[in-house]
Amino acid sequence: MNALIAEYLPILIFLGIAIALAAIIVAASYLVGGEKPDLGKNAAYECGFDPFEDSRGKFDVRFYLVAILFIIFDLEVAFLFPWAVALGEIGAFGFWSMFIFLAVLTVGFIYEWRKGALDWE
Repeated sequence: MNALIAEYLPILIFLGIAIALAAIIVAASYLVGGEKPDLGKNAAYECGFDPFEDSRGKFDVRFYLVAILFIIFDLEVAFLFPWAVALGEIGAFGFWSMFIFLAVLTVGFIYEWRKGALDWE
């Protein structure tokens, strides 16, 4: 049991220091930074004018489509980095499997492009 505690003691010390430091920083910012609210700071928007309409309006579906496409192709790039690092170890099979993966995503990208999903009208 003592060996287990000895292994976790540095982690507990680190957590204790982190929590104490966070508390000290929050307390210092509360003590040093004064609160002087005025009409501009208490307004809903500090841009100089009142909002035109409700902020919970409907968005066009194209916003969501572009976001989903961005996530798909961003994940493609995220898979390329570990593949490039391990390419020497995985050999030809890893190369061709990634080639097939990229080909499928390229076909999907071309399909979206031809359907006009990337056009903003």
